[in-house]
Amino acid sequence: MFTHFSPSVRACFVILSPMKFPSLWSVAFGAFLVSMLTQCSDYNKMLKSGNLEEKLSYAEAALDSGNCFRALPLYDELMRLTRGTERAPDVHYNRALTHDCINDFYLSRYYFQSFVKTFPNDARVEEAMFRAALCSHYLSPESSLDQTDTRTAIDELQLFMDRYPASALRDSTQNMIEGLRGKLEVKAFDNARLYHKTGNYKSATIAMANAIEDYPGSPYQEELQFLIIDSHHRYAEQSTNRRKLERYNDAIQAFHTFASRFPASTRMDEARRLFDSSIQAIAELESDPTTNPANR
Repeated sequence: MFTHFSPSVRACFVILSPMKFPSLWSVAFGAFLVSMLTQCSDYNKMLKSGNLEEKLSYAEAALDSGNCFRALPLYDELMRLTRGTERAPDVHYNRALTHDCINDFYLSRYYFQSFVKTFPNDARVEEAMFRAALCSHYLSPESSLDQTDTRTAIDELQLFMDRYPASALRDSTQNMIEGLRGKLEVKAFDNARLYHKTGNYKSATIAMANAIEDYPGSPYQEELQFLIIDSHHRYAEQSTNRRKLERYNDAIQAFHTFASRFPASTRMDEARRLFDSSIQAIAELESDPTTNPANR
């Protein structure tokens, strides 16, 4: 009955015999299987075809329909076949789109950037540059992870705005930059708090001061400024007598900065207790001849 089919296809029809399935299911599944086998056969023929125009047409149709895993091997080959021809820009751009379609953002970014460098006068350069930066935006991880890709995305988006200041994409680009900077801000705050939590108070004060300077509009400013007082105070408590005086003075100075910047802070009572404790500790140190060189 099915002798004109290959052995593998005949085996599929044997599985669909009435002994195994109801007749309607057999017909429907058989039709689907034949369709899939036909499509696979057409695709394999296209991969082996030497007709450039047919390959281009098939690859474009696959990309347009979202069948990007099929389009990708064709564009891999078409990049080589069209190099130096008038078709090269379209193929290069579509290859970048294909990688983007399958969420391979590293390679998509690479090919969009390569497109910008290779075809600088093409009308799609602005869009390609934006899409490359957008890939970096997609690659930016959550704030708890390494933020190298986040910084790269910010640099690329900023470069896009510098190059195309009147772009219709400017507002969306600026919004993405602000979102990415917010992620770096959270990362800086979390790192500083981690130093404090693990008792590395010297590193905590440095990290907090850097975060305050780098993100002046941060909602974490008040918390960071308070934790600087606490870190200096704890660091002084753990120090040798020879260093305590200096470090309690650091805590006092940090309190004055905090009180000046956040006079209505809900943490003012805690901050003042640390301030009073530092004043008392200094008084005791200065009255002790073993810790105050002036009394020796």
